[in-house]
Amino acid sequence: MGLDDLVNKGKDLYEQNKDKVDEALKSDQAEDISDKVLGGVADFAKKVLPDSVDGKIDEVRDNLDGAVGNER
Repeated sequence: MGLDDLVNKGKDLYEQNKDKVDEALKSDQAEDISDKVLGGVADFAKKVLPDSVDGKIDEVRDNLDGAVGNER
């Protein structure tokens, strides 16, 4: 089985379960997990990058967080 076959099977699986995947991505649990992960990544980035980019880090975190979970 080649890489193209695996990609196509993944696409097919997603299409067959699209409603369930979308529901899971918009759940309370997904919101909690995404908040913790994105918050941790943002905090780490703020520690290693110059303070001048803190606002951009927050903006990126907020945009990503809006795509996962059930809160905006």
